[in-house]
Amino acid sequence: MSRARPVWSPPMREGVSASRVAVTPGPWSTVLVFLVHRLSTVSPEDWRERLGRGEVLDTQGRAVSADDACVIHSTLWYWRTLDTPEPRIPFELEILFQDAWLLAVDKPHFLPMTPKGRYVQETLLVRLKRLTGIETLVPMHRLDRETAGVVLFSVRPETRHAYQSMFRDRVIHKVYEAVAPWSDALAATLPLERRSRLAEREEAFMQMHEVPGEPNAVTRIDLIERHGPLARYRLTPQTGQKHQLRVHLNALGIPIVGDRIYPVLQPDLAPGAEPDYTEPLRLLAREIAFTDPVTGEPRRFASPRTLRLDDPTLTPSTA
Repeated sequence: MSRARPVWSPPMREGVSASRVAVTPGPWSTVLVFLVHRLSTVSPEDWRERLGRGEVLDTQGRAVSADDACVIHSTLWYWRTLDTPEPRIPFELEILFQDAWLLAVDKPHFLPMTPKGRYVQETLLVRLKRLTGIETLVPMHRLDRETAGVVLFSVRPETRHAYQSMFRDRVIHKVYEAVAPWSDALAATLPLERRSRLAEREEAFMQMHEVPGEPNAVTRIDLIERHGPLARYRLTPQTGQKHQLRVHLNALGIPIVGDRIYPVLQPDLAPGAEPDYTEPLRLLAREIAFTDPVTGEPRRFASPRTLRLDDPTLTPSTA
């Protein structure tokens, strides 16, 4: 059986891989009219400028112009950019391991995983592509923008499924650390296994909460050390529900220090406001361990980062 012919794509630019859009049937007199309708988050003026700079290509790699006729069922390629410059997120990633098939990286707090919304260049994926020159990098799992720690990336498309199956089949061992309030009552019950059913809150789309029903989220919680009113906890998830660790600790009455979603959803930054990097979410993906499905070797990657144990409620004069 013959293999499917690979789809041509333009090379990446500044770490950003080209995106493609299929031209669907419609009253599109020109390429510009189609792009403005189909990808309306980009202004007509910006599309005209991009077309003028030769930043939209056809499947032969030729630049198309704003006034070119729109060919139904054809494909157009473009690179995602933002209308306004991105401020640099002042924290660095660290590559922990790299071979022909796998890359393990230590992600800093505040850095988003992949391009979305107001982030393109200032994302872990694009920074890695710029740093390594590897366009085929794909994250095997995700961390919230606020969370730091170990993330795995697949290097080659032909072995990607093998690594993805580890997460699907839950044969990968993940350990997190969190700094949260100390509780005498809770400490007497540790270690414990929190089992509950999580679902999205209807009245707060970003939040999850525990609801009655068959558990779909399981987390083992151990105490590592106490430091005054705070403590460092080891969290070992057996499932991977959205915000699972944050919800479980919040439900136990010890929300993670620096959490802007639990127990109360904090408002997002106003447009143009300077981000506050002084208080990160004190949650760290400390370790990932597994048997490499491609090489058969045991793998273990650990973040060298340390979570602060100071109390954010105390000012320097009272600490």
